[in-house]
Amino acid sequence: WLSAALRFSMHAARTAASPPQHQQQRQDDFTISNNGTTGPPQNRGPKDEFGLDPSVSKPLLDAVIFSRDFTPSYNAVVVAVLLFVALVHQYERFMNARRRWKGIMRELQETKVEYSSGTIANGDVSLADEDGGSSSSSSTLHGTATPPDLGKLKPIEDEASPLLGHGTSNPPPVRTHILRRLYWTIKSWLMYQPRPIPIVNKSLPSNGTSIFVFLFLSLNVFYTFYRVPLRLVYLFVFADRCGLLFTANLPLLYLLAAKNQPVKLLTGRSYESLNIFHRRLGELLCLLALLHGAGMVGVWYTLLRPFGFGLARFLRAPVILLGLLTLLTYETLYVTSLASFRRRWYEAFLGLHVGGQLAALVLLWFHHANARVWVGVALGIFVVDRLIFRLCLNTSTHVAHASVADDGATVLLSTAWDIPSRSHTSGGGLLARLRPRNTAHGWHPTAHVFVSIPSLGSTHAAQFHPFTIASAAPRPSPSDPFAPAPTPANLTLLVRAHAGFTSALLRHAVRRPETPLRVRLDGPYGTQAVLERLEGADAAVLVAGGSGVAVTFAAAWGLVRSRLRSPVEGGGRGTMEVVFVWIVRERAQLGWVPRERLDELREAGVRVVLAGPTGEVGRPDVEALVRGHCVGDGKEGASAARRKRVRVLVSGPDALNRDVRNACARLVRRGVDVGVDVEKFGW
Repeated sequence: WLSAALRFSMHAARTAASPPQHQQQRQDDFTISNNGTTGPPQNRGPKDEFGLDPSVSKPLLDAVIFSRDFTPSYNAVVVAVLLFVALVHQYERFMNARRRWKGIMRELQETKVEYSSGTIANGDVSLADEDGGSSSSSSTLHGTATPPDLGKLKPIEDEASPLLGHGTSNPPPVRTHILRRLYWTIKSWLMYQPRPIPIVNKSLPSNGTSIFVFLFLSLNVFYTFYRVPLRLVYLFVFADRCGLLFTANLPLLYLLAAKNQPVKLLTGRSYESLNIFHRRLGELLCLLALLHGAGMVGVWYTLLRPFGFGLARFLRAPVILLGLLTLLTYETLYVTSLASFRRRWYEAFLGLHVGGQLAALVLLWFHHANARVWVGVALGIFVVDRLIFRLCLNTSTHVAHASVADDGATVLLSTAWDIPSRSHTSGGGLLARLRPRNTAHGWHPTAHVFVSIPSLGSTHAAQFHPFTIASAAPRPSPSDPFAPAPTPANLTLLVRAHAGFTSALLRHAVRRPETPLRVRLDGPYGTQAVLERLEGADAAVLVAGGSGVAVTFAAAWGLVRSRLRSPVEGGGRGTMEVVFVWIVRERAQLGWVPRERLDELREAGVRVVLAGPTGEVGRPDVEALVRGHCVGDGKEGASAARRKRVRVLVSGPDALNRDVRNACARLVRRGVDVGVDVEKFGW
């Protein structure tokens, strides 16, 4: 592009009408000096085919060629980092599985369980007769079930009593190796989440996530400036490098945005937890596109304009016009993806984001031929995710009923059906395991779906809105190819009414509660990594704020069923403590989960703690709540707490999530083995 532009400008300068003599003298004297400035040369020497000093033009073209060869290595570095994170995740999975297995074997030795004919001798429970036992698959927000007998689980105390009955004092410091204390300090700092940015009230992630984002952005800064001469004559090299790095990042940008992606299989992190990287990368690409466009305008001003190449003629060039349209499209996507815009006009954000992404790729395809490889990869990711998976393989249609909760502003959207097993539908086998399954074939705890209800209006026909499944996952697991058929499934969603789609759904539930709705579900989405980490702990604390109960309620039942699948009397991991804490703003919100469903959790051995409504008694002391479950009184209790592995799952408002995370960070600093997972959509 640079060569063609320079040849054209020099040809135009040679064939133009001869100007007056004094102007001709200025043109003859014009060149670019060795220091990159324009003006009469100090020593007139031979010129190359572009009319430039060879000492300038040759390094310029060499720098452009180097950029074309250097930029593809960026993707190799990204793949290497991804593989490293995948190895770390697989190691964590192995350690969690090892801890679970050691716990099972320890309990087998303690209870002296003897196997005989496929049954547990002491427990009189048949391993093969899982279908005949009490199932909590119907223990949904509106189902009925007989809770399982978990035998050795800790007895349930009154909701108002202390969580452990041992007080909530801090564990006293103990003497330990300086390296171990340094490890605890660093881990605590990485887990800590700072307060929001003042004035703009922008929530920040944990320090560890911020460091990872900073390193990722630093990698891009390195690739932007590495061996780029910072002189005006080399402005094209900088602008070209920005454009190359923009296109090299496109596949990663669209991969992080895709709901169906291999990153989840490698790292155990679903798209919603990777959303923060998608947003930061999108902001970086908008900046790179802006720098690329501004740089090219600078190239016109410094190299082309002196030879008579006007601005209007420059902007009308197809490559420039398509580039400006691409820049405008991506900047529009950035503005409409801001949190303030999303909260106010969510439906407009969805439409612009989907249509704008596709339009930008098409424009970029025709903008420059060198971008077509990366554009093709990004377009392939977009088409496979949106058309093949989300509109075909992952979509199912169900008949649902909508009812209004006691608070008058929440809709309970419920549907039920029978799940066919894989062995009945496709004969089992490897192909059946690899084929993706939609919600009609079940879901896992803490999963979420995208909901579309065309009957609410034409404007909602093409819209899919995300909601966490608030009911217990079916039992047995939908991934079991030999599960008995049919398996009952009861799915319930908590929909808080705001505006647009949710407001239309609330109006329908108020005016026509008996009229069924045909609901399209895209999903399920999410990851099992959180539940695996909970299962590998000695104690699990599930903290929900408001509608975050949709996550923790399903996780609680997932932990209950993980014991039922364990070959130990009472369900295995019988000494594992599970505490379910729910904090609500108004008392009416407690109606989102019927009382009998909470009673079933209690009978299953889960400790249920319902904090008083914050609107009546104020905010609870979250730090004392978490600390009270993780540690006890005195040196003996502190020592026991340090030997116990605790995992905390929190889902709720940003303030609650931050308080719980920071409470866990302070415990880690004192040597308590506690980890925390936060369930929320992006930052």
